[in-house]
Amino acid sequence: MKKYCRFFGGFLDTQEDWLNKMAQKGYRLIRTEKMTYDFEECQPGEYQYAVEFVAHHSFKNEKEYRSFLEELGYKVFYKNINLNLSIGKIKWRPYGSGMGQISTNPGNYNKELFIVEKKNDGRPFNLHTTNYDKANYYKPLRNAWLTIVAMLLAFAVWIYFDNSYVSKGVIAFGLLGLLCSIPALKYQKSISFFSVNSNIEE
Repeated sequence: MKKYCRFFGGFLDTQEDWLNKMAQKGYRLIRTEKMTYDFEECQPGEYQYAVEFVAHHSFKNEKEYRSFLEELGYKVFYKNINLNLSIGKIKWRPYGSGMGQISTNPGNYNKELFIVEKKNDGRPFNLHTTNYDKANYYKPLRNAWLTIVAMLLAFAVWIYFDNSYVSKGVIAFGLLGLLCSIPALKYQKSISFFSVNSNIEE
C-alpha cells in the first residue's frame, strides 16, 4: 500500500488528473482521508477516475446520487474540499439549493466531493454527457467560487472603512478575492460554452 499526502482544495481538475496519472502508473485508490490518499497496486491503466462536486446537494440527494452511481457499477469515495477539522458543526452553503445550503457533521460536512472510480473499458469517463447537463453541473462550482470572492472583497471593504486607509489587510483580501475570481471566470466560460452548444443541439 502507498500513502500520499495531498490537498487540492477546489481544484477539481488537478485532483482528477493526478488520480488518473496514478492509475496509469498502476495504483488504485482504496481510501481517502482529509489530506491523504491510500493506493494499492493494480494493472497500469486498469481504472479511471472522475471528481464530482456535490456540495450543493442536500444530504438525502447526495446519498441518492451516490447509490445511483454505485448501481451503475462505480465505486465512490467521499472527499473534502476544505480542511475544517471540527466536530458537530453546521455550515451554511449559500451556493446550494434547498436543503443543500445546510451541511452538518455528522452528515455531509467535509464531504463536498465524490471521487468516482470506473474500470477502464477504453471509453472516456464522463459523468455528464450532454452539453445541457455539463452547463448545469458547472453552475454550483462557479457560485461556490463567487461566494468566496464576495466574502473576501467584503472583508477588504470592511477593513478599509474601519481604518479609513488602504492597509495591508485591504490589499491582502483584495488580491485573494481577485485570485479566487479566476476559477469563477473559468467555470463561467465553461457554462457559456456548453449552454451555447446545448442551444445549437436543440
